[in-house]
Amino acid sequence: MRGGDNYTENLFSVVRLEDFVPSNHPLRPLRTWINEALQRMDPLFSQMYDTGLQGGRPSIAPEKLLRAMLLQVFYSIRSERQLVEQISYNLLFRWFVGLSIDDKVWNHSVFSKNRDRMLEHDVVTAFFNQVVEMAEQMDLLSGDHFSVDGTLLKAWAGHKSVRRKDGSDDDRPPDDWHGEKRSNTTHGSTTDPESRLYKKTRGTAAELAYLGHALTDNRHSLIVNVRTTQATGTAERDAAAAMLTDLAKSKRVTLAADKGYDTRGFVKTCRELGVTPHVAQNTRRTGGSAIDGRTVRHTGYEISMRKRKRIEQCFGWGKTIGGLRQLMARGLNRVDQRFTLTMAAYNLVRIRTLVAT
Repeated sequence: MRGGDNYTENLFSVVRLEDFVPSNHPLRPLRTWINEALQRMDPLFSQMYDTGLQGGRPSIAPEKLLRAMLLQVFYSIRSERQLVEQISYNLLFRWFVGLSIDDKVWNHSVFSKNRDRMLEHDVVTAFFNQVVEMAEQMDLLSGDHFSVDGTLLKAWAGHKSVRRKDGSDDDRPPDDWHGEKRSNTTHGSTTDPESRLYKKTRGTAAELAYLGHALTDNRHSLIVNVRTTQATGTAERDAAAAMLTDLAKSKRVTLAADKGYDTRGFVKTCRELGVTPHVAQNTRRTGGSAIDGRTVRHTGYEISMRKRKRIEQCFGWGKTIGGLRQLMARGLNRVDQRFTLTMAAYNLVRIRTLVAT
């Protein structure tokens, strides 16, 4: 007997969003860990809002906003407008964020209004630190051996926005720069003034960019520290030194890095901080490598050279899944916020894989 193509919606329903999410769904463990981290951040959230103010409508819970921002990273959602649209009709997303079926989704402009508040109180950085602390409690970090590297983050600005800083080319069309020599000393972007012209390797075109830096633990390649800086020739080494200073271990640790870190200044800084520099030798550099035979003869150096390449996994994931291939934020602080959130999301996905195996 053929069934009728009828549609009748019940006036009342007793189903829960929890019933629609499979027990083995990949988001279930992530949501549990995220909620635990957010619960520990409750004092910080309380500081974000003045408890002395009375009246007015309550704000959107910062916990819900942060879960929604993580969804955007997990599912490669292009924009916050599209994110809000998908939360409105996707039951899985509603469950993850913490909205019921009847709850109305906020406007996409809420993200813009709350982003500065989160920046002021370093909410994303605090969340990243909570994820690292959780990994340490799970005994997923060695605490002895690390790797460092940087990646190019393409700024949300084009070449037409690059103009002379003295304003001498204001009367020229913005697309008429052919044959003109440009440098960061004389030129700057009017769209994103903090971005800089930079090229990662020789033979490639310079583009407006920032640099993202990560320090990973060699045991499971989990990220333990991140930085975002302006794109300069020494930014990678300067950021690495700053992250090593934050490490501040009482015992001696090792640091693996590529040839770009093989300078006498950086190697000296590492040793002053009690860090053994396992840096790839750059024998073509003028004056030779700063790493001598006393370091490369040990088995640990060979292991570090193999382990350091795994740091590229987090950058690859961030650009293919997390949306870092083309930034959708302007200004160093906002770019740093997005980069830190994406690296925290990578850690959560990586931890889920490690726990499952």
